[in-house]
Amino acid sequence: MHALTKAAATSGQSALSGLVGDTPLLWVSEPLAPAGRGFWAKLEGFNPGGIKDRPALHMVERARTRGDLRPGGRIIESTSGTLGLGLALAGMAYGHPVTLVTDPGLELPMTRLLTAYGAQVNVVSEPHPTGGWQQARRERVQRLLEQHPGSWCPDQYNNPDNVAAYTPLALELAVELGHIDVLVCSVGTGGHSAGISRVLRQLCPELTVVGVDTTGSTIFGQPARPRLMRGLGSSIYPRNVAYEQFSEVHWVTPHEAVWTCRQLAASHYATGGWSVGAVALVAGWLARTMQAGARIAAVFPDGPQRYLGTVYDDDYCAAHGLLDCPPAPEPEVIGRPDEKEATSWTRCTTVLDPLTARGAGRGAAGDPAGAESAPLEEGR
Repeated sequence: MHALTKAAATSGQSALSGLVGDTPLLWVSEPLAPAGRGFWAKLEGFNPGGIKDRPALHMVERARTRGDLRPGGRIIESTSGTLGLGLALAGMAYGHPVTLVTDPGLELPMTRLLTAYGAQVNVVSEPHPTGGWQQARRERVQRLLEQHPGSWCPDQYNNPDNVAAYTPLALELAVELGHIDVLVCSVGTGGHSAGISRVLRQLCPELTVVGVDTTGSTIFGQPARPRLMRGLGSSIYPRNVAYEQFSEVHWVTPHEAVWTCRQLAASHYATGGWSVGAVALVAGWLARTMQAGARIAAVFPDGPQRYLGTVYDDDYCAAHGLLDCPPAPEPEVIGRPDEKEATSWTRCTTVLDPLTARGAGRGAAGDPAGAESAPLEEGR
């Protein structure tokens, strides 16, 4: 490559990559917490595509360095949206075509946006009989990899580079906040909760890590059920989930997330999607119930743009019974994840790896409970 051409290409990569990171912090208090109490929200929606820009760029860069992804090779991955935006950015930055496998639940505006960014969107038409849409997408990815020699899949659910990508975010929080008592993260692929907590725990050994999942998700040992919320939850067991890092887990329902998203929007001019609402609900409760002065950091993975036709659409919410349904002032408490199925906001301080607890080993697995009801929405 000519020296000037190479320099221009490198400059283009740096310009696009430079759009990611150093996202702002917002102090969130009333009405989610009393005056004088609250939590710090890390607004990852200020990245071009959201929080998944970080791992998308990092996974692609590392794969190129190792030679797993050759120049011009196609990137093929399963996504429910946010990682897709990140991979479209990484493909543009490094010169790779991108194919994204999704399902009919992906919002039309998101499909149009991904296409505008140059990605090919491949939609599966039927859920897997036991693994739901997520497994159907993964199997489609495998077939496409076979059809495109030299292609590469990031495998966000099991790729350790997904976890390592969040070291800069953890360091941003450490510099901005200093000591942190509690970290609150949504859990889908497990990447950002694992990556941030591992770094922060080295700096703050007494850190409490609170995971936030959706009802109907199997990640923490609950049975699989149809799910409305995109962005958190899973019907498989991603091996990036660092179960040992969590002090407790909360399961949140769609109407509780919607109520909290709208409260945030009306009071703080900042909000996001399902994950943001679920995380803010839990972080607000912690701010109300922990001792005064506890420093709580919550990660908001995205902004509200892709949810204008769901979370912020009165007709959609009314049709799904999500309007005018404020959550209880505190969660129900269970002793073990398998003690009772969570159907409303529920908290559990016993966190186990479901595969280890069942003696099923550590490999990636489909959802054994999925035969009862194929999940509607998955991960990111």
